[in-house]
Amino acid sequence: MADYQWYPGHMTKAVRMMQENIGLVDLVIEIVDSRIPVSSRNPDIDRLRGSKSGILIMNRQDQADPVMTDRFRSFYENKGLLVVSMDARSRRSVSQVRGVIDQASRAKREKDLKRGIRNRPVRAMVCGIPNVGKSTFINSLVGRASAKTGNKPGVTKGKQWISLGASIQLLDTPGILWPKFEDRMTGVRLALCGSIREEILDEEELAMELLRAILDDYQDLFLERYQSAEAPFTADELAGRDEVSLAHLLERIASARNFIARGQVPDRKRAAHMLIDDFQSGRIGRITLDRME
Repeated sequence: MADYQWYPGHMTKAVRMMQENIGLVDLVIEIVDSRIPVSSRNPDIDRLRGSKSGILIMNRQDQADPVMTDRFRSFYENKGLLVVSMDARSRRSVSQVRGVIDQASRAKREKDLKRGIRNRPVRAMVCGIPNVGKSTFINSLVGRASAKTGNKPGVTKGKQWISLGASIQLLDTPGILWPKFEDRMTGVRLALCGSIREEILDEEELAMELLRAILDDYQDLFLERYQSAEAPFTADELAGRDEVSLAHLLERIASARNFIARGQVPDRKRAAHMLIDDFQSGRIGRITLDRME
């Protein structure tokens, strides 16, 4: 499978913009996808944050494996981050973020008071890779459509300041990836979660990687969604992890759904597209692709 890379020119500008504005903020709020809480963390953000307080928002918890979400939350808390797992579309989930922002900025406010500075708003930079729900998070937090939203990566192109009452100001930043993925599977997982543009993807290859991960860790969910009573999968079919075996499973899924291509053969491309869409929409179930090392 090919390596997935996406680092267009506007991302270079976005990194430069973050570097230029990091001195204006008191803390950094990073949004990640709970389904890939390691793969969706941009390593450049920790470097840019430096010694400033950090809040990690694990978004889309409603689509992720709750056991793995708890493990990753503890993992990042042990690294000194304040962590909130949530669904950014839910106002109820977002309400807890204000308290965490207050907690993260407490030392800064105490320092301001000692210097005679009162009522200065806390300034937070909101950042993350493309398509992790950053704009949805901001809109839910503010309570109105303040940041542009979209289901494609790269919707937010420039910086914008957003007031959250008189006490908090948010600096929204464009989603940025990093120039090269050290681990090929990082690119695969980002692609499966929609953080890399569709036109550079091979859906059949991605679907086979997704199948491999689901069969390893969530086989019950796979069977519940795709098992056919008329022609159930055999133990041998479920055991294979090589490309031939996984391609065969795609054909079996295509046949069960009556996806037939020209020449009256199972339409693997259509089955692959459906499998990825089922995963992204949560129809297969709550799945986390990243694992603890």
